[in-house]
Amino acid sequence: MIYEMNQYEKLKELFGDWQETLIWSCLQNVMGCMFANDKNEPTAAMAMLGDFCFLAGKPDKDLILYKPEYCKKEFIIMIPQNDAWARSIETCYKEKAKAVVRYAFKKEPSIFDKNVLQSFVAALPSDYTLRVMDEELFYRCKEMEWCRDWVSQYPDYQTYQRYGIGAIILKDREILSGASSYSSYLGGIEIQVDTREDYRRKGLAQICSAKLILECLKHGWYPSWDAQNKWSANLAKKLGYHYSHTYSAYEIIGY
Repeated sequence: MIYEMNQYEKLKELFGDWQETLIWSCLQNVMGCMFANDKNEPTAAMAMLGDFCFLAGKPDKDLILYKPEYCKKEFIIMIPQNDAWARSIETCYKEKAKAVVRYAFKKEPSIFDKNVLQSFVAALPSDYTLRVMDEELFYRCKEMEWCRDWVSQYPDYQTYQRYGIGAIILKDREILSGASSYSSYLGGIEIQVDTREDYRRKGLAQICSAKLILECLKHGWYPSWDAQNKWSANLAKKLGYHYSHTYSAYEIIGY
């Protein structure tokens, strides 16, 4: 049987020093949910936030196959703690599990060059507008599928205002590109960047990402970056991040 957990002390031991901010968000009870195979003496745990779940401890197939009742999505990204978890995911989901590689970056609060970031922001063409996420933009983003992930983990603007932050580029009041907090933890955010398809390859993602990092530094927050692909990894390097390692994940289609 799988249990949703409210006490996290024993789960912290299972996750150890795993450097993933989405796990921290769950363990700090900021957002997301935690599940385990036993309430009192758990040997396996799952941190679930948005489209991601992280599996730790001793591999447990019941936990891998568990889908909370409130979860209506048919897609999720599972990140195994080790090869044993990876093999179990493959066994449980078979052809539904697509193995992918993601790119992790070091978490180094003091590495950002503000002058470089400000020069990126200053490169914004005059016919575009750069705004920090406000209540109007927050609710507009919630209505648009392509940029909904900028705000989807926050139930309302008040929660976003407390824990999140974003930078949005517009032209003629249309939202075209942005960088925002996909999720939040105590002392930082996980960045989500996207540009509307017809405005890509114009440097807009770099501009709004630089602005978001500068805003985070003003707040004393760390802007964590994890890349889904090489394009995102290359952008991270331009912004000042240092590559750490690649890791395996599984996109579960038909979850």
